[in-house]
Amino acid sequence: MTSTTDADAATPDGYDALRAQLATLTTEAFRPELAEIDQLPTAEIAAIMNGEDSTVPAAVSRVLPLIAAAIDATAERMARGGRLIYAGAGTAGRLGVLDASECPPTFNTDPSEVIGLIAGGPSAMVTAVEGAEDSKELAAADLDGLGLTADDTVVGISASGRTPYAVGAVEHARSRGALTLGLSCNADSALGAAAEHGLEVVVGPELLTGSTRLKAGTAQKLVLNMISTITMIRLGKTYGNLMVDVRASNEKLRARSRRIVSLATGATDQEIEAALAATDGEVKNAVLTILGGVDGPTASRLLADSHGHLRAALAAVRTT
Repeated sequence: MTSTTDADAATPDGYDALRAQLATLTTEAFRPELAEIDQLPTAEIAAIMNGEDSTVPAAVSRVLPLIAAAIDATAERMARGGRLIYAGAGTAGRLGVLDASECPPTFNTDPSEVIGLIAGGPSAMVTAVEGAEDSKELAAADLDGLGLTADDTVVGISASGRTPYAVGAVEHARSRGALTLGLSCNADSALGAAAEHGLEVVVGPELLTGSTRLKAGTAQKLVLNMISTITMIRLGKTYGNLMVDVRASNEKLRARSRRIVSLATGATDQEIEAALAATDGEVKNAVLTILGGVDGPTASRLLADSHGHLRAALAAVRTT
């Protein structure tokens, strides 16, 4: 399915217009000083790339106040039961799916709480789905398939800031009352204008002309790390800098769980094993049983009453 606007782009005049549009984008700019980079020694190319990458954190820092405001708004919605939904195409879509897929093991979220949508569906993670990114209607249909609500947050991701799928996702979500974020790497982008929170991280032209999996992709990954991680901190998924909601789904994570309980409590190995046994392996609950001196069921109740915030649950123990 293609929108009328994008169908027009398939005509010769439409392609001319699209080429003209791309020529205005910083992420698509040609760098003549790198025109013979393929003639350089490998070590020199690597040094150039490393220098390029080192500029990305500074670009992110310039929009930190905007990122923080977007995260606070996201956390407020999620605290009400809303979901965090990423929507993008190509590299941007893959980065969203990656970030979403890492939340369940890291923060013990349900897979339905943080979702990554990529234009063309799951197969587009490894194989390009031609034309999918050009459809605003496809984005709207994908969101409708999730039963979008006003408590949800939709993050459109597009390096260019013009990708119809990402822009369409944000426009549709905003029309449904959802919170919208637009993450792009060009100033004054269509995506930024469409979203309630426009996050435009301008990283400049790429080493390879138009290859936005490079600096733009790195910038998007950094911002997505912030959005998911700090939102989860705000939701009480951590205790200090400890991942007390980690899901122990393999041997490494089971060992990490015990280490987290140890770091949080200073308890002996025997005490840690007893606490985890009493709380069905739930790290946060185990920490509360040790620090609060309560049993497993009481820890579970206190955490439910505090909406999962361990510090609040500990404060409740100490005031009783």
